[in-house]
Amino acid sequence: MTAARSSASSRRARARRGEGARLREEILAATTRLLAETGDEEAVSIRAVAEAVGVTPPSIYLHFADKTELIFAVCEEQFRQLDAEMELAEAGVADPLEALRRRGQAYVRFGLRNAEAYRVLFMFKDHVPEGVDHERLSRSETFNHLVESVRRCLDAGAFRPGDPFQIAIGLWVLVHGITSLLLAAPAFPWPHEPGELVDRLVDDHLQGLLPEPDSMAAREPRPRA
Repeated sequence: MTAARSSASSRRARARRGEGARLREEILAATTRLLAETGDEEAVSIRAVAEAVGVTPPSIYLHFADKTELIFAVCEEQFRQLDAEMELAEAGVADPLEALRRRGQAYVRFGLRNAEAYRVLFMFKDHVPEGVDHERLSRSETFNHLVESVRRCLDAGAFRPGDPFQIAIGLWVLVHGITSLLLAAPAFPWPHEPGELVDRLVDDHLQGLLPEPDSMAAREPRPRA
């Protein structure tokens, strides 16, 4: 009887009107924490999340239809945090090519610093609920800001003409591949430290996007007679 009363008292009081948004944020935070601690999406249940927040499982379902929707919401929040870090990394950088390089560096740093969450959220199976438009991910602010950064390089003549969307996908594949391999194979004898490795591989990729030498010469101002 005492144990039952203790368990009940550990539960949160019923949320007052207007507190639902705060509870939703606490649910997302608890889920993110559990994902990072376990490194296994399968180990994170609705019951475990409810216990971490101090509510009953039905309280979770008031905000999320099921676990898939909850995990997807966590993924979206992680993308927003990643976006904020990449935006900060290129802030105040006048050279669009250098700004783009810094975005790539920030992406990998974020993934390595949030290793367990990155594995669960970006390397495991897709967490897209039924009925969600799959193009929603490509319309995210995180990806759109990458496309805008690529477009600035194109507008400045730093890249040969191309589709900014396709170029952005290529860059995302590159930094995701670097991050995933560094996490999945830490014992591999990588020839450089992560930061230097990222710089070298990003530079190699960007070299393939630069204008042809003839077109670069054509853009240079001719000396006046």
